[in-house]
Amino acid sequence: MDASLLAALARELGPGFRTDAAGRDAAATDDSGLLFRPDAVFFPKSAAEISRLMRLAHTHGFPVTPRGAGTGLCGGCLPVRGGVAVATTAMDRIRVIDTVNGVAVVEPGVVTKTLRDTAATKGLFYPPDPASYATCTLGGNAATNAGGPACVKYGVTRDYVLGLTAVLPDGEFLKAGMATRKGVVGYDLAGLFVGSEGTLGIITELTLKLIPHPRTVRTMLALFADARAAVAAVSAVMTGGVCPSAVEFMDRACLGLVEELLPFALPGRDAALLLLEVDGDADATARDIRRVADVCRDAGALEVLPADDAARREALWDIRRQTSTRIHESAPMYLSEDTVVPIARIPDLIDALPGLGARFGMAVYAFGHAGDGNIHVNITGEDGSRARGHELIRALVETVLTLGGTMSGEHGVGLTKQPFIGMELSPRSLTLQQGLKDLFDPKGIMNPGKVLP
Repeated sequence: MDASLLAALARELGPGFRTDAAGRDAAATDDSGLLFRPDAVFFPKSAAEISRLMRLAHTHGFPVTPRGAGTGLCGGCLPVRGGVAVATTAMDRIRVIDTVNGVAVVEPGVVTKTLRDTAATKGLFYPPDPASYATCTLGGNAATNAGGPACVKYGVTRDYVLGLTAVLPDGEFLKAGMATRKGVVGYDLAGLFVGSEGTLGIITELTLKLIPHPRTVRTMLALFADARAAVAAVSAVMTGGVCPSAVEFMDRACLGLVEELLPFALPGRDAALLLLEVDGDADATARDIRRVADVCRDAGALEVLPADDAARREALWDIRRQTSTRIHESAPMYLSEDTVVPIARIPDLIDALPGLGARFGMAVYAFGHAGDGNIHVNITGEDGSRARGHELIRALVETVLTLGGTMSGEHGVGLTKQPFIGMELSPRSLTLQQGLKDLFDPKGIMNPGKVLP
């Protein structure tokens, strides 16, 4: 983008359009550790301003890359081909919380926790809870179909998006979906946009389903001799008449990083930990947590530790949060993958990880959402080892696909997983998806260089 075009855009779009170094740097990174600076960054305050930008992009042919809070791990919001980055964080209004119909209407820059907390004051619940829910935005959640620990019971973002409005690459508006709980008129274009990672358009409004807020939450830890015993307990819990609201897994490598926080000593070299949670009314959760504890003991749990109060529950979840933080801080180079395998194959994946680490000379950690098979494989290494880390990821993807899984459960494809997409999707599938992309974005200006090869 040359200086004359940038100057013309500044005149047309006003003070929200910035070309200064600080503004461009703010849109150059996300949590993937990669960096690509845009030629400019735009902070719109309305859907009309986004439409105006896209009309100009359509006319002049420059790329546009939408972004939320930049908490993604796959480089999906990075402007790899320059152009204009569009940060929707200033569009942060909760327009409506309809308590009668259980619906929220929000702008894309609303922080996920803000909606959760606001809905809770009205006795309603928005379940999706990605790890960054205190900072990530609902537009970004929708673009990546974000998940989190609660997915095992409540599902992912797609399950709560009833409808949306988006600006298409030519600047036109598309209203898709509905404001009702049911509707089957035409193709599901709202569902197509959820998880499209900003490659089809920019979401400017979301209509989200809310549900009654659970009255009580109960939590417990269970320690096992190895991953196979822990996963056997997961399967037993899931088929034992209880639907937990979280089932989190941590392998021995992870536990070694938080050992001083644990309320018990770790046995042997293969110990594994489950963090389990149930919610509902007080009587039901009391019965359910006892049932979960009994199932874990029957499955060979060495220790079972219920949380007796909110402070203890927070302490148990802090162990899980600290695991991720300490992995990230343990080495200069850090990569985070979010593979999914069938629950019964989790032990096979865990067994394969030490060999992959040794093969590529890197440390490998596994934790995540065992209740739906979504295991986060974290890779660390010394400075300059990122290329080797990506070769390890390729081998990891091969292993996961062999086990009947998928390479991404909630992070998306973005830039970092793009080289591997052909390993999972057939040529025919990729051709059809490219046709959809071309139909929506014939000039290729909408978040180019992402997802599809």
